[in-house]
Amino acid sequence: MFFEQADLNYSFNMSEEDRLTLLDEDWNDSPVETLSRAGFIALSVFLGFIMTFGFFNNFIVLVLFCKFKTLRTPVNMLLLNISVSDMLVCMFGTTLSFASSVRGRWLLGRLGCMWYGFINSCFGIVSLISLVVLSYDRYSTLMVYHNRGPDYRKPLLAVGGSWLYSLIWTVPPLLGWSSYGLEGAGTSCSVSWTERTAQSHAYIICLFIFCLGLPVLVMVYCYGRLLYAVKQVGKIRKTAARKREYHLLFMVITTVVCYLLCWMPYGVVAMMATFGRPGIISPVASVVPSLLAKSSTVINPLIYILMNKQFYRCFCIMFCCQSSMQNGHSSMPSKTTVIQLNRRVHSNTVACTAQISTGIHNHDHDCSSPATERTNPPEVTT
Repeated sequence: MFFEQADLNYSFNMSEEDRLTLLDEDWNDSPVETLSRAGFIALSVFLGFIMTFGFFNNFIVLVLFCKFKTLRTPVNMLLLNISVSDMLVCMFGTTLSFASSVRGRWLLGRLGCMWYGFINSCFGIVSLISLVVLSYDRYSTLMVYHNRGPDYRKPLLAVGGSWLYSLIWTVPPLLGWSSYGLEGAGTSCSVSWTERTAQSHAYIICLFIFCLGLPVLVMVYCYGRLLYAVKQVGKIRKTAARKREYHLLFMVITTVVCYLLCWMPYGVVAMMATFGRPGIISPVASVVPSLLAKSSTVINPLIYILMNKQFYRCFCIMFCCQSSMQNGHSSMPSKTTVIQLNRRVHSNTVACTAQISTGIHNHDHDCSSPATERTNPPEVTT
């Protein structure tokens, strides 16, 4: 009895810092199955690669935006948002997982795990929603023609909306609807997929539908319609459009396949861990889907920036052709394909007929010359 009273008095006399320290020391949520030392070394190598090149690729994108004013178009605000969110993941998320993998265990306790799970989920959903909005923007640009100058209001609203949408789905675990905990080999954190409660199951179902399922359907629909439109143009002007049709086909397939390759395995494994029998997904088996999801920070800049001719020309000017440019001008030729296919004209009942034209300019207007007023139909550069 005296010992119980002493323990009770001790607990009341502890400071809040001591309570948090004791809570972290008592927190033992490490997986039963873990990696060998060689496994942790391999995991550290992959995470180090993702952290380094993910940060470097997205940093180049930010430098291009700062250096070339003509890249700051409304649609490119979405690309900038993707790069910012991916770079933040590399800085504040992947670095923690990398350090923990080097040591072979999670280093930051319960509160650090909650922080890691929240920021990784938040920045990841921001990037995913931005990709979906970008696919819709490309689709609407082709199918609906607005005869007016650049409008930054809608893209900025889309950027802000992507962050708000992400917070709506990532804050609830901090407030008690599900939770964040260790995943995989115990060196990273995410939503507690294996928590067997009705509230947790409801949250995971909503997260899967609204942050993975619907975005995939929207991307497939928008890019499918875009590809169909370009193929229709190719039937009309085969010799002029065939090469660009194949190039756009490659970009669309690459976009959708990389999106599915990065996120669908993680989503499927998470759903199996949530609704399958206990232990159906071992911690070690869940490491690979987690790495694939993290690798999107490296892949996104390559697809959406370096495969974009406008950005690629500016990239070449900055790194390869500075000796040949004067006052931001380059002699690099550019080709532009203008596509119109039964597009609905805004505030007009006349539909445009299918048409494709190509032009070769002496100056790289995308990176050097000032942006001109858009009095012509919008261009789809492939």
